[in-house]
Amino acid sequence: MTTRTTRSPRRRTVVALAVVLSILGVFVVRLVDIQVVNADDHRADSAGVGMVASNKLEAARGTIVDETGAVLAGNTMLYDAQVDPQNILNQEFSDGRTVEQVWPEQAAQIAAITGQTPEEVQQIVADALAANADSQWAQIATKLSTDQYQALVALDLPFLTTSEHPSRTYPDGAVGGNLLGFVGSDGEALAGLELSEDDCLSGVDGAQSYERGKDGVVIPGTLDETPAEDGGTLQLTINRDLQWYLQQMVAEEVQNQQANYGTAFVLEVETGKIRAAAEYPTVDPNDVNASAESDRSSRIFTYEFEPGSTFKPVTAATIIDSAGVTPLTPTLPASGRETLPGDITVNDVFSHPSYNYTMTGALVDSSNVALSKFGTLVSDEVRHDYLERFGVGEKTEVGFPGEREGILHDAPWDQASHYTTTFGQSFTVTVPQVASVYQTIANDGVRMPLSLVESCTTAAGEVIEPELPEGEQVIKPETAADVTLMLENVFQQVTNHKVLAVDGYRMATKSGTAEKANEDGSGYKQGIFYTTLAGFAPADDPKYVVIFTLDEPKKNRMSSANAAGFQKAMTQVLKTYRVLPSSTPGPEILPKYQ
Repeated sequence: MTTRTTRSPRRRTVVALAVVLSILGVFVVRLVDIQVVNADDHRADSAGVGMVASNKLEAARGTIVDETGAVLAGNTMLYDAQVDPQNILNQEFSDGRTVEQVWPEQAAQIAAITGQTPEEVQQIVADALAANADSQWAQIATKLSTDQYQALVALDLPFLTTSEHPSRTYPDGAVGGNLLGFVGSDGEALAGLELSEDDCLSGVDGAQSYERGKDGVVIPGTLDETPAEDGGTLQLTINRDLQWYLQQMVAEEVQNQQANYGTAFVLEVETGKIRAAAEYPTVDPNDVNASAESDRSSRIFTYEFEPGSTFKPVTAATIIDSAGVTPLTPTLPASGRETLPGDITVNDVFSHPSYNYTMTGALVDSSNVALSKFGTLVSDEVRHDYLERFGVGEKTEVGFPGEREGILHDAPWDQASHYTTTFGQSFTVTVPQVASVYQTIANDGVRMPLSLVESCTTAAGEVIEPELPEGEQVIKPETAADVTLMLENVFQQVTNHKVLAVDGYRMATKSGTAEKANEDGSGYKQGIFYTTLAGFAPADDPKYVVIFTLDEPKKNRMSSANAAGFQKAMTQVLKTYRVLPSSTPGPEILPKYQ
């Protein structure tokens, strides 16, 4: 009895194991048949009904933010809708209706959401099938909103799928538009910082593939995905609120003075960081086609002009730094119009008798004749060298798309240029180059590289800062102090200094009314000017440089047209950055002539 009881369970176990092994054997044989013996046939069958699908996973383009982190350019999610025509044709309905009866109703449901007509939706599918009877894909609509996407999903149609992709958006419209640039409908960077900083902003697309059944449902376990890598965050040096204010102000001044366009540029003295670069007309990157093609870039970087009197301080700095001249000595006689050696006639903007000008007086009166004579105290080669060291003739370190370097001819110059270069003619500059000159003077003679980009933070969190050269000592600190003193005297002694003044702050300024050259190089246009007002504050502890320009103002053709715009800009800059007022009174008035 004991032996029989022991054998019975053992026999049952053996039988059960044999049954299991037999079943497993059947599965193995079938699996080998599917995956090995008839694999090609099965793959062909699968391909024939579209069992494998793939999607591109679009990487999000990086955001652009201002110095405070406020978003200037970002992304919004849009959706595309597509259908599988085969799944439409293969639908079965429990109520006995046919596809021909139901599909028009379904098309109407889709159309009501996408903004199309039912006929348009049906025609898209019909066209896809006409082109390929086995077509499994037809694009119904693109750039749908989140609300439209959710409404389509709620229809729960097995043949309808959606895909999402980020779309570029600029929350503040035209604020900084000329700097930011824009991207095309396909996301390709086309202009501005979007283009120059594309390596930071662009991401790497991912991919997704899977198998699905005839009903369009993804088969579990078949999903294979390579995630997308989003673009980085580009932080700029500009301040959004300051940029907004200056753009509104520039637009107002351009219209008031009936100018072609205007700019306001703000540079931090100690760092060379650009805090605002406003211009009008401008572009809204959300609607590029609404702007003229000429308004879609940044004239601040791409337009070059003869600087005129705003560069007379460079002449003063050069001869003080290299020839031992001071703000008061020596004095040189100069009248309002003289014919100088080489038979070159030079005029001042106003007629006056001969004065024994100090260098200070030459700047205060903006005397072309006096500057021409002071300039001859050093050679062309020396003055050319100083112009180069101040940044003339080369692009700034910003690297903005289309940025111009200006024109600076090699020395020695021809006889006319020997004189005209002393008062800002015979060479060209851009607005940032003018700002760089005043930054150098305000910064004890040290020229800092200009920058518009603070950093790029990758999706992985790595912060990459631009590589910039060290600051360069262009003129001695004592020279910079002398030129600053003279520019303060210019501010104090000009007739419109009350219009320029910002209460509580010492100011150093210089204006320029530059003649505009004829396009064919044959001379200058009569009565047509590019006007500039440049300066920094507080003069006793300089923090910010402001440049305000107008192209061909018609109401007031002289640089005095720029006074109100400059004053408004400087006031807002000092307020934005909470700059303390001057702690010492302004210097005593220096004599213009002896």
